[in-house]
Amino acid sequence: MPFDALVGVALITGGGRGIGASIARELADAGMQVAVTGRTAEQVQGVASEIDGLALVGDVSRREDVERWVTDTERELGPIDLLAANAGIGNQSGATWEIPVDDWWRVFEVNVLGVHLCCRAVIPGMLERGRGRIVITGSGAAYLPGSRQTAYPASKAAVCRYGETLARELEGRIPVFFFSPGLVRTNMTDSFGDDAPWTPPELAPQLVRALASGRADALAGRYLHAEHDDVEDLIVRADEIAANDLNAIRLRR
Repeated sequence: MPFDALVGVALITGGGRGIGASIARELADAGMQVAVTGRTAEQVQGVASEIDGLALVGDVSRREDVERWVTDTERELGPIDLLAANAGIGNQSGATWEIPVDDWWRVFEVNVLGVHLCCRAVIPGMLERGRGRIVITGSGAAYLPGSRQTAYPASKAAVCRYGETLARELEGRIPVFFFSPGLVRTNMTDSFGDDAPWTPPELAPQLVRALASGRADALAGRYLHAEHDDVEDLIVRADEIAANDLNAIRLRR
């Protein structure tokens, strides 16, 4: 995969650790100015300091925090060219019918509402400037069988569908992407153990970098997988993919 040089400003949610921190580092290495957001000040400030970025603390499910992040980013760094809506939390701890309703719903507040709040906060400015891209971190849990808890896979199914339909709504104006990073070993997944089929952690950040370059804009609204898709091949085959409705989560009979 080419290592694109990038310019502009990126806002990364959930950037204090895990996949979000890796995306922040990758985009900064590519040349972007990066704002890093998250709930834990120490983590967010640590990553931002490492990449000479902007640290923004808050809760992605709170509208006032998200709008403050956008205002502060554009005041300190300039107009936002890329939103990486990455913040997410894992599944509930317990049976669906036994855990507190608020705990179950919290997964949706972060994983779905958080994405929506971020998108609605940056889209008006992107439309006014006539440029910008949105990349949403989805998950194979959106469609893969085997899950035995409801909150996380249902939330990721919702956010993948959100990304696809938002891409259609903004077609020709703002490219919107959603992708699965694969099974990356993070604090959220570490309990799966050493024998899990771990995805190399560098693949998701490299995919986001390619999407941020603009070379893959024809793939907006398509389901992309950081490990199982070769984005360079998909770029070459973009017309075929659109014509045959490939890289899409569909019911086939």
